[in-house]
Amino acid sequence: QVQVVESGGGLVQPGGSLRLSCAVSGLIFSRYIMAWYRQAPGKQREMVAGITNSGITDYAESVKGRFTISRDNAKSRVYLQMNSLKPEDTGVYYCKVIGMIGWGQGTKVTVSS
Repeated sequence: QVQVVESGGGLVQPGGSLRLSCAVSGLIFSRYIMAWYRQAPGKQREMVAGITNSGITDYAESVKGRFTISRDNAKSRVYLQMNSLKPEDTGVYYCKVIGMIGWGQGTKVTVSS
């Protein structure tokens, strides 16, 4: 059974940084494209960043230059380094195994002074 566990969220001031982590189990992690999504209050879930199994990355325009996605295939983990955070980055962040059904519980990020 595939399990996805996100962590690292919290309350941060505008301009601050957070690093999200996602632990994946139950599959051969290195074979899958991974992505981070977020859902802001009252809005639809949107993709923030993605990374292929070979390390090619892609980002939503709203986070380019501020967020960095990375992965460690040996540890079956994917990360999201978030810098220069803005209030509009507030939301619940989810790690997604592309091609797999279902979501983890997410980790909440609040950017506020």
